[in-house]
Amino acid sequence: MTQTIETPPAVRDRRRIHRAWWVAAVAALAIMSAGAFSTMPGLLVDPLHQEFDWSRGSIGFAMWVNMALNGLAAPFATSLMDRFGPRNVVAAALGIVAVGAALTTVMTQAWQLTLYWGFLVGLGCGSIAMGFAAIVVGRWFTRRRGLVTGILTAASVFGQFVFLPVLSSAMDRYQWRPVTVTVALVSLVLAPLVWLLLRDHPADAGLKPYGAEEFTPKPAPVPGAARHAVQVLRRAAGTGPFWLLAGTFAICGASTNGIMWTSFVPAAHDHGMPPTTAASLLSLIGIFNVAGTVFSGWLTDRVDPRLLLCVYYALRGLSLACLPALLGPQTGPPLIVFVVFFGLLDVATVPPTIALCAIREIYGERDSAIVFGWTLTFHQVGAGLMAFLSGMVRDALGSYDAVWPASGALCGVAALMAMAIRKPAPVG
Repeated sequence: MTQTIETPPAVRDRRRIHRAWWVAAVAALAIMSAGAFSTMPGLLVDPLHQEFDWSRGSIGFAMWVNMALNGLAAPFATSLMDRFGPRNVVAAALGIVAVGAALTTVMTQAWQLTLYWGFLVGLGCGSIAMGFAAIVVGRWFTRRRGLVTGILTAASVFGQFVFLPVLSSAMDRYQWRPVTVTVALVSLVLAPLVWLLLRDHPADAGLKPYGAEEFTPKPAPVPGAARHAVQVLRRAAGTGPFWLLAGTFAICGASTNGIMWTSFVPAAHDHGMPPTTAASLLSLIGIFNVAGTVFSGWLTDRVDPRLLLCVYYALRGLSLACLPALLGPQTGPPLIVFVVFFGLLDVATVPPTIALCAIREIYGERDSAIVFGWTLTFHQVGAGLMAFLSGMVRDALGSYDAVWPASGALCGVAALMAMAIRKPAPVG
């Protein structure tokens, strides 16, 4: 008689893929879509200028509102996730993006661009930003936090840049309105999908966080989400590390989202490069962003995050200072080297910044995601301000050339600020 040997439950559990990885995958899908929607401003500048004869400064102002709201929404959305759960907040945010994108197609005045794309789309995308990623990482993972942060950041970058040439090509063929309608439809499809598949906490599925030794009960909802977000800001604002993190991340936004997303394509076009080619270069940056960000997450688990930020900002500043000499009608080897180099550094700052926001003895484990949400606000305000100023410089000087070395100098300041941040205690 053959005896059946059953596999012990503990062994079966180890063989099964932990639910945390599936939640991370769904979160990555939502973050990727928000990233793709965030690439649109740089592609809209020239079409809106040509169709409506709006100044690049007024278009840049709408993009500033978009990026500022994108950042300002993050801490409040993160706090709302503590109250109502990430699933409900993210699904609602996708619905807001759909409404804003749809209304943009029927606008006739510049202030409507500010309201529809600036306010609504910025608000929706900001609610699905890296504050959401910090919530997922903090709730579902005890081990591999740096790696998962890098993966979710890479998802945002993948959405931002990899789909860029597709959007640019579609605009060339179908004009900007059909592409914007597509954004609205994608948001409408994703909203119910995310609501069905995402789970708010491991306890909802009767699981421990990945890598945890003990079961963690689901925390009680935090009432007064807006008040709690402001209280966290008030406590964090009384610490030096917060302002250093906020300052470095504002410069990060100015030297990436603010200048590359909104200015690179029109700046390259000014130098004779076709917009689709310039968009393809941004896409290539996105591909290397993925590798650079995941590797940065791996390094963040092993190296002092302050040192990583210092190196990243210093090297980014040098690359930006060289860019005006590299732009031209053709994509020569020096420009390709810049694209690869900048891509590896572009979003690599996010994992070490999140790690520094989790300084336990200052901010506490639970509030670290909201603290990061506030630093993300500064990131997006810096990005939006640079987008606005870049448009003003282009209107005044007829060129974007002065903007690149100025951004490089700011990165040098950020490198110095990073090393002044208090060294965090090791995270177990």
